[in-house]
Parts: sequence; C-alpha cells; structure tokens
Amino acid sequence: MNYQANNILVTGGAGFIGSNFIRYLLENNRPVKIVNLDALTYAGNKANLTNLKNPKQHQLIEGNICDRQLIEKLLREHHIDTIIHFAAESHVDRSISGPEAFIQTNIVGTFCLLEAARQYWLEEKKLSQQQCRFHHISTDEVYGSLEEKDPAFSETTAYDPSSPYSAAKAGSDHLAKAYFRTYGLPMTITNCSNNYGPYQHQEKLIPTIIKACIHQQPIPIYGDGKNIRDWLFVDDHCSAIETVITKGKLGETYNIGGECELTNLEVASTICKTMDALYPQKNSHLELIQFVKDRPGHDKRYAININKIKSELNWQPQENFASGIKKTITYYT
Repeated sequence: MNYQANNILVTGGAGFIGSNFIRYLLENNRPVKIVNLDALTYAGNKANLTNLKNPKQHQLIEGNICDRQLIEKLLREHHIDTIIHFAAESHVDRSISGPEAFIQTNIVGTFCLLEAARQYWLEEKKLSQQQCRFHHISTDEVYGSLEEKDPAFSETTAYDPSSPYSAAKAGSDHLAKAYFRTYGLPMTITNCSNNYGPYQHQEKLIPTIIKACIHQQPIPIYGDGKNIRDWLFVDDHCSAIETVITKGKLGETYNIGGECELTNLEVASTICKTMDALYPQKNSHLELIQFVKDRPGHDKRYAININKIKSELNWQPQENFASGIKKTITYYT
C-alpha cells in the first residue's frame, strides 16, 4: 500500500532543490499542507518561492534545524506526519575553508530532526510506521571518488567521503539509518548525483558557466576539466523523491541519477554551444573557457547506478542533458 503524506515539514525549502520540490508538489495539485522551515542563509532565497501555484498550501517559517524546541513546536502545531529533509550546507569549497558549519547543520541538525520526530510520532502520538515518514536527502559524494573505468556507485558501495561536506553528509545518513534500526522510525534515504536547473545558487558550476556566458566573462574550469559527474535535472530528482516516499521500502536507500556522465569541460562546452545557438555573439562562447588551479580533494569521478529505483519503483529520468540544459539556460536568461 502506498504511503500518503498529508502535513509535510520540508527543511531547506527556500534552497535550490527544496524550492523546486515544493513547486513540483503544488503544480501537480498534491493535496498536502507544506510547512517550509529554512534558515534563509546565503543558499536560501525567498524569491525561489514566488508565484507558487496553490500558495495557501505553503507556509514559510524562518528558523534553524538545530533549534530543537522550534522543530517540536512545528510538529505539534501543524500535525506533521512527513518530514522531507533537504536542509544542508552543501558547497565543497566552503566546507574546506570553514568546516564547522557543515558539522552543525548536516550532523547536529539532522539529529535534532530525527530525535524530535521519534519523540513526537513514536512516543507521544504512538503512530504506526504506515502513518508517518522521514525522508532524508543525501548525495553521491558520500561514496568518494571513482576512476574512469570503475563501476558506478550502487546502494551497497562502501562510504569513503573526501571532503568535510561529504563526511558530514555520510554522518547524517548513518544517523538516519540508526534511527530506523534502533527505534523503528519509518525512514527512507535518497543519494542523488549533481543536480541542475532553475533556482540554483550562482556559486555552483552550471549557473557560474551560464552567468559567465551572459556577461561575456571568463568561464573558470578546475584543473584539466576532466573531472566527471553524473548530471540530474532537478524536476527528475523531485519526481524520484516523491516516488521513494510514496512507494519505497522503509529503511532502504535509493540512488537517483540522470544516467548522464560528462566531464566538466563537456558541460561547459555544451552550455557554450547552446548559448551560441540561442544568443550568438561575435565570437563563440567557447573562447571564454579558462582553466584554473584545481581545488584540494577534488574527486575525479562520480557515477550513479540507478537500477534499484528503476526496477523496484519503476522510476527513470525524463530529461537528457541537452533538453535539461536548454530549459536551465532559458530560466537564467
């Protein structure tokens, strides 16, 4: 029997993926009430939530996931039965220069949410596992780095994080799994590959490249540009999350990817060629590409095996990179 969410607490819902997920639910007329808890740091933006469809179903509350009292208050006041946990510090470069915020938000914040949910759902309300759900959003970066010929990450790949960011996300994954095994908290996890699409923060790779093209500025590419990532259009990610929450097996992890491995140089080149076609300039946008010093601990390759979610839950991505990047460029321009 499929799970039906009613009153949802979305953490980090003013950020890139969280705001797209809220739009996805509302635009598809899901009969839910959404309470959106966001600290509105540099990565959260109220503008990401303008012009929502069915806005009466959504309420934005400014607050921190480390504020346990606030979380408990929201769970009770809004009769929350589903937590979808996007909130995280997620920028690798920032985690290298200032790791403490990543430990606080990604590990301590996740603990506060899990513990509040356990006490409210299981101890206070005595809900069954079919009456509530905690869904934790994670990343493929917890698995570490792959060589070019290595098989893609699967759900059974051992964790081997490289940065303070990915280490903190790995810690939060382990906490979520422990709360399922120890307390029976009904939980699912998704580990996704690199997302792109509307409303992404401009510090990330694809918005940085598009912005540079628009303003005819140098496009910075780390090292030799041969680092490989799997790219997932954000709307596909949103549909996968809903699929896992609705049909996923409790306690399980599902990898979500776009089946689209590209080097950073290929990503930049595709964007430049698309910009040449849509907004031609005197010179090709390809001439803007410049190589810069590589960052410390830069993982060589991420690749996601999505056979589990495809075979068990009948989900697969709908966008390829060409179609997704055209939609993304159209949004930013």
